[in-house]
Amino acid sequence: MKIIAVANQKGGVGKTTTSMNLSTCIAELGKKVLLVDLDPQANATSGLGIEPVENVSAYGPMLGEANLADMILPTTRENLFIIPANLDLAGVEVELIRLGDHLTRLRKAFEPLRAEAAFDYIFLDCPPSLGVLMTNALSAADEVLVPLQCEYYSMEGLAKIIGICEQLRDAGANPDLQLCGIVMTMYLRTNHANQVIAEIQKHYGEVIFKSVIPRTIRLAEAPSHGQPIIAYESSGLGAAAYRALAKEFLTRETPVAV
Repeated sequence: MKIIAVANQKGGVGKTTTSMNLSTCIAELGKKVLLVDLDPQANATSGLGIEPVENVSAYGPMLGEANLADMILPTTRENLFIIPANLDLAGVEVELIRLGDHLTRLRKAFEPLRAEAAFDYIFLDCPPSLGVLMTNALSAADEVLVPLQCEYYSMEGLAKIIGICEQLRDAGANPDLQLCGIVMTMYLRTNHANQVIAEIQKHYGEVIFKSVIPRTIRLAEAPSHGQPIIAYESSGLGAAAYRALAKEFLTRETPVAV
């Protein structure tokens, strides 16, 4: 079982879109997948057509008041399960700061699931911030996947998220954390977008996935209908891109240390 945090502290980069659609496409390929929504806005939850449920989220398990396995719900997609988010997560930072091991609460909550090897992959959809929820996700993960918008300023955000990962490794919160890869999102065929991709490739090389996610209206519309893109427009560009990314993800070799 492998846990992947999908993280970028910058909002609007396609993080939740990638979490939801990559999870769905990997499940479509026959792998058993769990998506954990750690964003109090619950966009990944609603994007799969699931309403937030009171007392069903990672909130209780992170406080040691519930078991993470009891929070797992089925979705309409075969092989895909979810731990939904709700507004309780918005208050988790205040609660966790009072605890001495506030950086590793989620890591400990995952230990029973790791022992059971109940899933092939677990994806953590992180909130767009540098708070306790993101640091807990990075501390719990085996690897971090960074969605990156094809714009110049996104490169600054990439340096920050990698820096946070390095700090967590150095602090001993997750000494084995590795970089799964960088996914370029919201791609338009412009010189600027191509220049950004070329610049990131120059610095990070093979870490970047070859599958690039385009900016399409259908990808933006799908969550409002409570569907992943492969259900909303199965034959479209967005669905093809995420299916290609899922196949590339499954054939990736050993990730690199961040």
